[in-house]
Amino acid sequence: MPVVGYGVFRVEDGPELSNAVKTAIKLGYRSIDTAQIYGNEESVGRGIREAIKEGIVTREELFITSKVWNDGLTYAETLHAYETSLTKMGLDYLDLYLIHWPGNNKYRDSWKALETIYKERKVRAIGVSNFQIPHLESILEDFEIKPVINQIEVHPRLIQEEIRSYCYEKNIQIEAWSPLMAGEILNNEQILEIAKRHNKSVAQVILRWDIQHGIITIPKSMTQSRMEENINLFDFHLTTEEMERMDALNKNERSGPHPDEFDF
Repeated sequence: MPVVGYGVFRVEDGPELSNAVKTAIKLGYRSIDTAQIYGNEESVGRGIREAIKEGIVTREELFITSKVWNDGLTYAETLHAYETSLTKMGLDYLDLYLIHWPGNNKYRDSWKALETIYKERKVRAIGVSNFQIPHLESILEDFEIKPVINQIEVHPRLIQEEIRSYCYEKNIQIEAWSPLMAGEILNNEQILEIAKRHNKSVAQVILRWDIQHGIITIPKSMTQSRMEENINLFDFHLTTEEMERMDALNKNERSGPHPDEFDF
């Protein structure tokens, strides 16, 4: 799985998104992240299929992720949701399918369904999103297949050290959603100082911070120049001191809901 992907959270379905997905692929993105609840799987799929048709990329070179929503976490509903996502995207398989939220512990039957589609080779990998340590422990103790990824909110204001350490110990990859805190930390003076030192943008420094922590990151932008910027992260390196300074910005501050309080 590529360490930098293209996220489409809060982007409306329509031609603009299809074009943005195709543009992202042209720019070198190979991982695209969407979800059932985003309501934009059709446009994401259209952009992917257009990029394949134009010879920009092959399907095998892409890594496509979607997620099942909280209003359908029974075994049968999860199986149906997966097939519906495939139909909307016009794809034969997904590379990664996630349970979007633990949903007040309603995820157990849903995980059984994910195990089924994985064993039937309908999906290449399965994982979770927004799961806390007790949720992960439940899966590891009671089920056959462990999640390969836990996609959680991570940024310098919410470094999630405890759950990151737990996941690394259990060989579960961490993936960051809202890595730029919905833009709320792009004016941070300390990060700006580090960015000037490297002749990079604040966004690039934050995304590089993710990568150096071993975190997969999926920034979102509909602007081509920023899309290019967000993937241009491999020609500089943050020092240990810079990483520690950014870690110290942690305030356990979320831009989204807490998983233990979210059930919709």
